[in-house]
Amino acid sequence: MEERRSDPRLLCAELVEVIWTDESGRHRRRMANLEDISLTGICLQMESRLPEGTLLSMHYGDGELVGTVRYCAFRDSAYFLGIRFDEGCRWSTQHFRPQHLLDPRELVDRAVRRHEFQPSQPPLEKLA
Repeated sequence: MEERRSDPRLLCAELVEVIWTDESGRHRRRMANLEDISLTGICLQMESRLPEGTLLSMHYGDGELVGTVRYCAFRDSAYFLGIRFDEGCRWSTQHFRPQHLLDPRELVDRAVRRHEFQPSQPPLEKLA
């Protein structure tokens, strides 16, 4: 899938409550797994399919993040939803920090540093 986000995403794993109004006007409430998060959006894994354009709110602790479904794709055994936050709605660790949060850029930086600090291996000599 083509990368659409302009902000770096952080990988996470957190159960959150998602609320939306379905096509028939009924309010729906489901649990979802928060897969990743950025300043301007999230990726959720859910058992429910939501149409693009659906307005929803993700609830955590004492707060919520509100956005619109940009895509919904079925992979393996669940739906993955890309949500873009509404204008003026931004995520911050000051308000919500998922229990399991990982910045993939830190892993790359650590791997590069580890590689840079390893002593060079002497070339293997040819066996006669």
